[in-house]
Amino acid sequence: MMLSASLKNSSTYLKRTAPFARRTFSTQLPLLQRVSGVETVKNYINGKFTDSKTNDWIELRNPATQELIGYVPETTQDELKEATETAAAAAKKWRQTTVLARQRVMMDLQYLIRLNQDKIAENIVQEQGKTFADAKGDVFRGLQVVEQACALTTHLMGEKLTVAKDMETYMYREPLGVVAGICPFNFPAMIPLWMFPLAIAAGNSIIMKPSERDPGAMMMLAKIAAEAGIPDGVLNVVHGSVDCVNYICDEPQIKAISFVGSDRAGEHIYSRGSANGKRVQANLGAKNHAVLLPDANKQAALNAIAGAAFGAAGQRCMALSTLICVGETKDWLPELAERARNLKVGYGMDPDTDVGPLITVQSKERVERLIQSGANEGANLLLDGRGVTVKGYEKGNFVGPTLLTDVKTHMECYREEIFGPVLVCLNVDTLDEAIELINKNPYGNGTAVFTNSGPSARKFEHEIDVGQVGINVPIPVPVPPFSFTGSRGSILGDMNFYGKSGLHFYTKPKTVTSLWKESDSSHSRASVSMPTMR
Repeated sequence: MMLSASLKNSSTYLKRTAPFARRTFSTQLPLLQRVSGVETVKNYINGKFTDSKTNDWIELRNPATQELIGYVPETTQDELKEATETAAAAAKKWRQTTVLARQRVMMDLQYLIRLNQDKIAENIVQEQGKTFADAKGDVFRGLQVVEQACALTTHLMGEKLTVAKDMETYMYREPLGVVAGICPFNFPAMIPLWMFPLAIAAGNSIIMKPSERDPGAMMMLAKIAAEAGIPDGVLNVVHGSVDCVNYICDEPQIKAISFVGSDRAGEHIYSRGSANGKRVQANLGAKNHAVLLPDANKQAALNAIAGAAFGAAGQRCMALSTLICVGETKDWLPELAERARNLKVGYGMDPDTDVGPLITVQSKERVERLIQSGANEGANLLLDGRGVTVKGYEKGNFVGPTLLTDVKTHMECYREEIFGPVLVCLNVDTLDEAIELINKNPYGNGTAVFTNSGPSARKFEHEIDVGQVGINVPIPVPVPPFSFTGSRGSILGDMNFYGKSGLHFYTKPKTVTSLWKESDSSHSRASVSMPTMR
């Protein structure tokens, strides 16, 4: 868990470009203390990496080896309160800085993240299990949001209108104060970077709770943020599980919560946070469908579907986990299975690896149970990825690419979000049937259609009730100038992540109506005539 040596060489750059950078860190990241010979992750409060005084710890293991990397603290209530008080005090000062000053800090932040992208990615491989290439993509997609934050001068421009003689109304957006982010395990860099850069750029302070399964990337980002000039207390990082989440939901000084994760946790956070008067955006589960039409480019479509279904071991909320074969395309499935069979399962730092491990032993057991449930309910197990053993990593949480065909909508493997390298395949006769099937599913995160027909693509685009649509694009996550537009059962709250909507989530509008009468002006012309008595 070390930042690259190149961070040391960035000091000249920072002296030239970062007016808020008040301190220099060594390249050794002070994340860990040692308890009984085992390393433990620290909190980051008021600009310092601090040892937790908790007695409750969560195991942090490498999913490819089951090696115990260390322990993550269940942050104490006193420590959570300290983080909040620190954030509240910092927010009062930070909101008084100019938008241009905050923009410069964001520019330095994106530079330093780019400089250390590989080191962050290596940590993600160790703690989360992704391939190194996929982990670099995790960092890069988050970095794009930081780059968007560099353009906040345009996004935060207000509006002004003369409404009557001598009277004007204008609107501008103000920060909320203290906000919080609660992150999932599957994107340990990208999801935090959806949250804290925009929140801070908008003038807030933020308390981040990374996943207890892979907190290292967020801790590295916290150190980089300090190096970029984000003042003490503006960014704080705490750890834990249920008690930590409930504290964030209940603490009155926290005004808004961003969450990405499971249905159960998201529904709890949205309900509890909203009941306490907080603004909440919660991105939940998904069941993303791809529709394969007979006029599609067969080879390109099968390659795209295989990559989107099995990449990141299927642990993406935008993974294409469901394929709807229209008409004769069901006959293409053996070729799809062959492509999946050729994907290499292994350790993420092996450059030949395509599919890494699942995050935990429990995740592996759940995925394997849902595969078996599909077979038990009558689906055809065309490709079974269970029982995969990787030489040198025999204890890893590996499941290989799996295809279940002839799946029906009542089956558990279709109803549940499997969150593993499993593609369930359904058959229909027409595009209309495919659209109807997707629209009946409770989730609305993403979908894709593969076709060479413009009319079919247009019909699909306009009739489908899903937030993010891809046309020959398997994972249609929009770039940051737009927003992550999941819908229906996949999101709670009325403002989406990043883009203009994301920036609006972290700010509130204020309108001012002013009257300055021209007739009250004291700047009349001087008189040079002799005064007379009247």
